[in-house]
Amino acid sequence: MRRQSGSRTRGARSLPACAVLAAGAATVVGLAPGGLGTEQAVEVTDGASASVYRSLTGAVDDVPAWAGTVLEAACDGALVVLGLLLVWVWWCAVRRGDTRVSAGAVLTGTGAVLAYAISEAVKLVVDEERPCRVLLRGAAAVAECPPPGDWSFPSNHATLAAGLGVGLALLRPRLAAVTLPLAAAAALLRVLVGAHYPHDVLAGAVLGGSVAAAVLFAFLPLARAAASALGVLTR
Repeated sequence: MRRQSGSRTRGARSLPACAVLAAGAATVVGLAPGGLGTEQAVEVTDGASASVYRSLTGAVDDVPAWAGTVLEAACDGALVVLGLLLVWVWWCAVRRGDTRVSAGAVLTGTGAVLAYAISEAVKLVVDEERPCRVLLRGAAAVAECPPPGDWSFPSNHATLAAGLGVGLALLRPRLAAVTLPLAAAAALLRVLVGAHYPHDVLAGAVLGGSVAAAVLFAFLPLARAAASALGVLTR
């Protein structure tokens, strides 16, 4: 009976995780501009995403030269803040003996790193050229355009930001008012500096958020039990 109950519990945990992953994968595939099985890089020159990109980059086209550095630093700063929040949440949970949150913080970091690795693999499959080389021919982006071969789809920054932001929001819902806007700001800034199309950052956000959520749904009870056992052994 216990084995059957354990199997049912694991199955109940895996269902939402699989559903989130399936929805995330379908969204990323739907946003992808192509590239699978082709030898040439994909160039997106029209459509809603290219139009929004032109509008957003045009809005900051006249800012001073140093503004690009500031915007890039702000994007990286948002990631740093999210990372520090994760460490803070973990540390506070450890001090309180809250194994659910401490284990969940570790899983959130793991999920964000896993999502980043997946985003790197997807980049090599899609081979989408950066918009700063495709749409800004003859004009410079606010920030320096990444070198050729550093593909655009999906955005690694958006993937990491959403993975951390969504994971923290699920663990500590009160932090959602901070973490989710920070993740959205990091994604938006990647478009403003000219490095990504809007569909790149949207795909990255969906990828990071869905992987982080799936990891928490699937493994939090096991990780919590392991953290409790470790706490007992170290007393």
